Amino acid sequence: MDGPMSAVKIAVLGAGMVGSAIAADLCREHSVTSVDLDGDRLATLAGRYPLDTQTADLSDADAIRRAIAPADLVIGAVPGFMGFTTLRTVIAAGKNAVDISFFDEDPFELDALARERGVTAVMDCGVAPGLSNMILGYHAGRMKVARFRCLVGGLPARRSWPWQYKAPFSPIDVLEEYTRPARLVENGVIVTRPALSEPELIEVEPVGTLEAFNTDGLRTLLKTTPVPNMVEKTLRYPGHIELVRVLRESGFLSAEPITVRGTTVRPIDLTAALLFPQWRLGEGEAEFTALQATVWGQANGRDRRYDYRLFDRTDPQTGVSSMARTTGYTCTAVARLVLDGQFTRRGICPPEYVGADAACFERVLADLREHNVIVQRLPGDGIE
Repeated sequence: MDGPMSAVKIAVLGAGMVGSAIAADLCREHSVTSVDLDGDRLATLAGRYPLDTQTADLSDADAIRRAIAPADLVIGAVPGFMGFTTLRTVIAAGKNAVDISFFDEDPFELDALARERGVTAVMDCGVAPGLSNMILGYHAGRMKVARFRCLVGGLPARRSWPWQYKAPFSPIDVLEEYTRPARLVENGVIVTRPALSEPELIEVEPVGTLEAFNTDGLRTLLKTTPVPNMVEKTLRYPGHIELVRVLRESGFLSAEPITVRGTTVRPIDLTAALLFPQWRLGEGEAEFTALQATVWGQANGRDRRYDYRLFDRTDPQTGVSSMARTTGYTCTAVARLVLDGQFTRRGICPPEYVGADAACFERVLADLREHNVIVQRLPGDGIE
């Protein structure tokens, strides 16, 4: 289906839950091509929105280069294990990019290449990491920040036995959260804790009590933002993490191959095959995203605290999930900043660089409000 008449061409790599929401949003204003290996998924998307589609294997660098050749901007929405190599291919082609793949590799390894190609590449551009980084980036440029805490989670609205969980994004990336050691900052020193460690009960309106535990979500903030105390925790219904810890400690999340009756298998692959059907959101199943970000510090010799809250549900009219809305519309807000020439920094740009520009930060929040994704800035002892 032909998109709107626009001189700007955007390629969205990946047509999963979030990638589809991104393509659907941007095609209202620009000429968008959604690229994915799954032809059925593309056909569904093209049947609903005025955009073009292209079937391509995004693990093939040549296929990526062909798909993005006409594009003025590329959105990366592939699974995390493909993200780094995909972004490297996009940057090498000289294309500006906004990426939500949340890959494990150090993005700054691509900084020299991006600068050489004159490319702006904003990565980790979701809700957390993403919006949370922007919040800290905004305040770090305006006060002496002493402490930052981010709590975030996406959950099904209905709790069901045994897992009390459904994965609103790539399930393999969820298992990565449960196994990758969590890095946090204590008294100016980066320390490592096991994933799922230091659980605490948190009250989240309007759902009630959730459980927060350490995950490795600070990412680029560890390198770019010298705050002496920082932590990111993931939110789940109470009881979920104990089940996952049993799986992990029993070896079910191990990537080391074992042999069973002559067949070699990685335990995590078997676990994933069993869990993913149970963790898949059902057709029309509602879910929500909750974010609590708090910044403590000093400005003008006075103690300050700033609290941000976001609670978003699946859109009942469109059926777009909350995780797709909060992640995808943060990404499209930043894409508009790049397309309009409001954010022009070259090289690898984590979201805290976007938030450091007050006009960019406020425009992202305004763009989210237009999509009915409301970020509350709670009244308190901060500077208005």
